Amino acid sequence: MAVRWAVLGLLAACVASATKESVLNMCMDAKHHKTKPGPEGALHGQCAPWKDNACCTAETSKGAHQDQSYLYNFNWNHCGVMPDKCKQHFIQDTCLYECSPNLGPWIDQVRGRWGWVDNSWRRERILNVPLCKEDCDLWWEACKDAVTCRENWHKGWNWTSGTNRCPRGSICQPFKYVFPRPADLCEKIWSNSYKYTTEHRGGGRCIQMWFDPANGNPNVAVAKYYAQNGRDASPAPWELSGTETSQFV
Repeated sequence: MAVRWAVLGLLAACVASATKESVLNMCMDAKHHKTKPGPEGALHGQCAPWKDNACCTAETSKGAHQDQSYLYNFNWNHCGVMPDKCKQHFIQDTCLYECSPNLGPWIDQVRGRWGWVDNSWRRERILNVPLCKEDCDLWWEACKDAVTCRENWHKGWNWTSGTNRCPRGSICQPFKYVFPRPADLCEKIWSNSYKYTTEHRGGGRCIQMWFDPANGNPNVAVAKYYAQNGRDASPAPWELSGTETSQFV
């Protein structure tokens, strides 16, 4: 009997180890993601750091840089032209989301109001990815004077024209009023896809949106740490409303 329990314990440990390893190099099941990560000959612009091992294609990386990209028909300039210094951060955010193979520990199924999986265009999303303090702070600083009419860009838009427009009655305001703190921007704008942290780049405890590929991808070690130790306790997953009309959720 003791031998049997020992064998069962060993099998359980092997399964747990395999499960942890499986999230260290993976792509989420979403609209433009590859089935498995792998090298790309070249990725466009700010997506280039992931070219050696990416979940995006070169074509997707080009779409990430367009003001009104075919990727989701989403228009950054919904309240006037977004300043370039701000737009660079949203491009980098898109590159991380589309290209990174290191977000496995934070991938969740997208569920409707009653619990079913919403497979209209993606089955999975990221939730509470611990973003490095510098990345979030610099994002807010670059965008504080940009203008928007929505706090949560995942929902609430008027899509009747085929792209996102501000809903009737909404007011365009500077980011610094819509998102008073860097944490508000990083956590609220994409329905808690990111989590603001006080962790710093290079510490191995937070995901970097920006990195120099010449020094390797620091997010590999971060994903390994959280896969082994469990992702940080977080609020209940955001649930996509079954009646939501947004095309970009």
